[in-house]
Parts: sequence; C-alpha cells; structure tokens
Amino acid sequence: MPVRSLRSSVLAWPRKNEVDSALRVWAQELSAHTSDLLAVGYFGSYARGDWGVGSDLDLIVVIERSEKSFGDRILNRETTSLPVSADTFIYTRSELMDMLERGGRFFEMIRRETIWVWRREGFPHG
Repeated sequence: MPVRSLRSSVLAWPRKNEVDSALRVWAQELSAHTSDLLAVGYFGSYARGDWGVGSDLDLIVVIERSEKSFGDRILNRETTSLPVSADTFIYTRSELMDMLERGGRFFEMIRRETIWVWRREGFPHG
C-alpha cells in the first residue's frame, strides 16, 4: 500500500478568484498609465475553469492603435505582480474586430471564453 512521505512537497496553485482579482487590480493600474487602452481580459484554462498546477494566464489587451507590428508590441507595465505567469496578446481595436468578424478557431475561442476584467466605456465587448 502506498504511503505518503512526510517530506513530500504539496504544490498549491493560485485559484481562479485569486488570479481574477489580481488581474483586475493590474488592469486598473495599466489603465492609469496607458491612455489608449480599451480592454483587458483573459481566456484559456483560467477562463474555462480547468486550470491546474503550472497553468499560465492568457491575457488579451486591446489598444486603440499601434505603429508597431503585433510581435513588437509591449506594455508599459510588467505582469510580474500577477500570481501566475502570463502570455499577453496585444491587439488594436481594428485588428480584433476584423479577426472576430472573419472568425477562425482561435478567435472563436476568444469570442466564447474571454472574461473581460476592464474595459473603457463604449468598448463593445464585455
């Protein structure tokens, strides 16, 4: 019969409500420093509720416009204050709207799963 050793580690991972709360604070702080911020949300395992040990947070950040290409965009705020690591996808309003309209597997998932934690008044999603 297997016996658990008293020296074994038990991994605890942040629960969805902890991650959601921390992200809401982070998004509010980001909005104070990013004048063209339109919305912040998350999708993936935390949004679906099937997160587990090792899960990261998939963030979607929407800005009004950018001169930089998608791959070159960075935020003026680190995500290190969040309780889990984050993958951040930064889209302009027009990019997001165009891609949601065209569809595709990834953007259908975005449409279906995203939990918007912050959005500027008038932003159509949320």
